[in-house]
Amino acid sequence: MSNTGLDVFDTTLQKTHNWLNELMQLLSCEDKRTAYRGLRATLHALRDRLTVDEVAQLGAQLPMLVRGFYYEQWDPSRTPIKVRHLDEFLEQIEQRLKPDPADPEEISRAVFTLLAERITSGEIEDVKHVLPAELRTLWPPAVSTTERQ
Repeated sequence: MSNTGLDVFDTTLQKTHNWLNELMQLLSCEDKRTAYRGLRATLHALRDRLTVDEVAQLGAQLPMLVRGFYYEQWDPSRTPIKVRHLDEFLEQIEQRLKPDPADPEEISRAVFTLLAERITSGEIEDVKHVLPAELRTLWPPAVSTTERQ
């Protein structure tokens, strides 16, 4: 049974639910709202640190609904911002999570694990390549394609 009457919307709703459910597992939480807010906050912090080209290339691989909130309030003329240190990046996530108390490092690691599982490894490597070394430490170790199957 269709929720919306349009397959494209039903598909993106299902994919987004799957992403949030997987993120809830990674965070060991049962609150979909927390997973959504963590995903959104981390994606915005990452997006604002990437070049315009990388923002678009990563965005192209996100489910349509996730892509919508990924681009929400984005101003390409103000990116990339020069966040070079881990504490600065985590502070951005923490500010976006307020007033919810949450560990921005735990959330960002979970979101980056989710992205590494759902986005092509080539794109993940491209994204990591434009990040400073301190920020790359938040990503899970690379897994070869044969290990993913």
